[in-house]
Amino acid sequence: MTPDDLRLTVLTDPACPLCRRFADWLARQPLLVPLELVPAGSPEARSRFPMLDHARTVEEITVVGSDGAVWTHEHAWVMCLWATRSHRRNAIRLSRPHLLPLARGAAYSAAGIRHLLARRQVGNEVRVELRGGDYADVCAGPCSPLAQG
Repeated sequence: MTPDDLRLTVLTDPACPLCRRFADWLARQPLLVPLELVPAGSPEARSRFPMLDHARTVEEITVVGSDGAVWTHEHAWVMCLWATRSHRRNAIRLSRPHLLPLARGAAYSAAGIRHLLARRQVGNEVRVELRGGDYADVCAGPCSPLAQG
């Protein structure tokens, strides 16, 4: 496989407003690398990528390359940027070891914002509400505050 053959599949949670907004934004970007958006945890995702932990892909953005490579957390965000014409230069900068913590901070911030949103099923409708407090009441792990001390 040559670099020109690379395709990316981005797994995002369709029930998450932040993920939907990011997926909508990404779908509108001019791309340098073909990119496909697939709902995380969906039957399609499970059949195409049986090796993944699909419960985890619902909790954090996951990018899968046509070469079998898998990126999560800040690496997944950087790969999404890298696929776009307008943001490739930023992705290359953010992928450097001294700047990757910035991408990590952005990814964790997005995860924290995501989990501030409460989702609840009411009949056939998913309702989204803001939770109280200054941090997510229920957190999926990546956005957990670091232990102090």
